[in-house]
Amino acid sequence: MAVAAGLGLAATAQPAAAATGIKVSGTQILEGNGNPFVMRGVNHAHTWYADRFSSLADIKALGANTVRVVLSTGDRWTRNDAADVSRVIAECKRLRLICVLEAHDTTGYGEDAAATTLAKAVDYWIGIKSALDGQENYVVLNIGNEPYGNTNASGWVADTKNAITRLRAAGFAHALMVDAPNWGQDWQFIMRDNAASVFAADPQRNTIFSIHMYGVFDTAAEITDYVGRFQTAGLPLVIGEFGHNHSDGNPDEDTILATAQARGIGYIGWSWSGNGGGVEYLDMVTGFNPAQLTSWGTRIFNGANGIKATAREATIYGGTTPPTTPPTTPPTTPPTTPPTTPPASGACIATYAVTGSWGTGFQGAVTVKAGSAAIRGWTVTWTWPSGQQFTNSWNATVTTSGSAVTARNMSYNGSLAAGATTTWGFTASYAGTNTAPAVTCAAV
Repeated sequence: MAVAAGLGLAATAQPAAAATGIKVSGTQILEGNGNPFVMRGVNHAHTWYADRFSSLADIKALGANTVRVVLSTGDRWTRNDAADVSRVIAECKRLRLICVLEAHDTTGYGEDAAATTLAKAVDYWIGIKSALDGQENYVVLNIGNEPYGNTNASGWVADTKNAITRLRAAGFAHALMVDAPNWGQDWQFIMRDNAASVFAADPQRNTIFSIHMYGVFDTAAEITDYVGRFQTAGLPLVIGEFGHNHSDGNPDEDTILATAQARGIGYIGWSWSGNGGGVEYLDMVTGFNPAQLTSWGTRIFNGANGIKATAREATIYGGTTPPTTPPTTPPTTPPTTPPTTPPASGACIATYAVTGSWGTGFQGAVTVKAGSAAIRGWTVTWTWPSGQQFTNSWNATVTTSGSAVTARNMSYNGSLAAGATTTWGFTASYAGTNTAPAVTCAAV
């Protein structure tokens, strides 16, 4: 991720915000009463763990002022209907939490064949509008989680604008939140460089941008540069997901927390409990037990710039003590997991491109494409011709031996259908001529 690449954000003049409900004012998020509100919260996977309804109270008890609630449109997992969403909102209000509701079925669209479109997410919100009407003071509508993977991610711009336009035409007056493409991490800067035009597509000028910070954001420079560009442009940004570790690299959580606090922007950590698939270390508590904080939970709740030290309850609730009576637990709904049967293996090709440069540094992208048959994994190799050296990489495991480079897929981007693509990126330095290498790809 190049900290000096692309100045795509432009300062944006913003009209007066709506009179009621959570709203945007420059880089700030304001409550319906006009007071600034800075999110300090936790993601909770409600759609897979509806039996853990008491987790909302546990999250509040540890100091959070916001909860981001995972919902399903029914396109991928069991649909959360209007009655269930009404129950979630009522519980958030009872606990005096601001409720960010997100549709998770869009995750990785274009790269994950099971993912659905932003248009389908809009259909879902319109279908449960009865649960959302009148809740503008308490609810932010996060249209779709990580709505594009790394395949054809530029489609995010038009799809996001269309989603915003349709929701406003349907009568939604809520603050809207939009996640970045590239699995939420925007390493191609598609959201960053098009944020001003996406914001302008909202007739209410009430859209919040959400970046997810995992392995792409493993240095302080990358974090501060990304956040700073939105603030310079006068556009509202929150860190809608982040962790202390990840399969695609090691995020710099200390800088994420410190930067968010210093610049007055919100953050929502991933996630309360129930993670699987090799990222169980992202659980903040073990087995949904608030008395068993993990190292990640201890860091985000009790550490420097963490939730307990920095969260302030929304003033719309009046600042009184939350109730202590236990919530009603709905019937158990076990989580479901989509099938993960690997495809048969075939051939692949790799394409190398320089996507930005500055001084003696540059950013590159390598696109891996499966051939006429599906593949289970890939390895890309080359030899630097001009003494180039990596400074960072993401979405691949990269090793070097002298000028020889070997890049292997991550666990989440190795399986590609016939003709499908994935992209990984890097930053590097060079001296003299930055000659492109000859790149080869071998399928596993």
